[in-house]
Amino acid sequence: MSPGSKNKSAESERERISHRKQTLRLRALMVQAIRDFFMRQGYLEVETPILIPAPAPELHIDAIPAKGGYLQTSPELYMKRLLAAGYERIFQMCRCFRQGERGDLHLPEFTILEWYSSHAGYRDIMFECEAMIQAVAKDLGLPEKIQYRGRAIDLGGPWERVTVHEAFERYGTLSLEKSMEKGRFDVCMVEEIEPHLGSPEPTFLCDYPASMAALARLKPDNARVAERFELYMGGVELANAFTELTDPAEQRARFQEEKKRRGEQGREAYPFPEKFLEALALMPEAAGIALGFDRLAMIFSDSATIDQVVAFTPEEL
Repeated sequence: MSPGSKNKSAESERERISHRKQTLRLRALMVQAIRDFFMRQGYLEVETPILIPAPAPELHIDAIPAKGGYLQTSPELYMKRLLAAGYERIFQMCRCFRQGERGDLHLPEFTILEWYSSHAGYRDIMFECEAMIQAVAKDLGLPEKIQYRGRAIDLGGPWERVTVHEAFERYGTLSLEKSMEKGRFDVCMVEEIEPHLGSPEPTFLCDYPASMAALARLKPDNARVAERFELYMGGVELANAFTELTDPAEQRARFQEEKKRRGEQGREAYPFPEKFLEALALMPEAAGIALGFDRLAMIFSDSATIDQVVAFTPEEL
């Protein structure tokens, strides 16, 4: 590359990074507003290790190997160990890493907001999630009705709550049962269901099939369904939450099944997180949620891609 071409490339990159100044300022204000909300609710902010010996063996999530272990895909296992040790309400904002994730909504390194509450269920977290996002939007000076990619989103509430079964009946060309039988659940979700969710108000999509909730408790009155929900805003999946499974024997069996399925797909079989499984027997009933901080910044800033709300993309490093 000639010196002139290098200079033009550097100038172009400088301009791109400079244009993010407004969204980076928004991110900083979001961090403060989130902390203020959780402190008012009596939560303790915690930090857990990023370099860990074993991630949860989930089928569709691949960890990045690092010397001595793996970079965390989520702080979930260690936050739950804190719950087992007697910490009742905890939250953190941290960096997470996943192999092969890159696109308009995905980065291999991203920021997650995760919180857990003892003696709570997934519907309690649902209400708290709604209250948190409303409070943060208010602190940022955003109107109650915002725009994202030309779609109106009314944050005022109450937000829509719909089961996965109802969503497939309403929007799918296949029933939930048929989509799973044919191995087309994910395709139907992305192409037919998700575009309808999260506008004109945010949507809590809840009660997932049991096979799609590796760490969630099943409903006591219907073991085919897990107490899990995902939050959508403007067609974008923003958060994943559930009532936590606290039975170590059942959790081990689920991990073994996930490990087997990973092997069948040629994916790496991770070591079992034994200390987590040991601690699980001491963990009280609880619920937790992981929320994509970068995606929330996208929605609040009406940004088309995740690249617009981070300081550097992987390609700029």
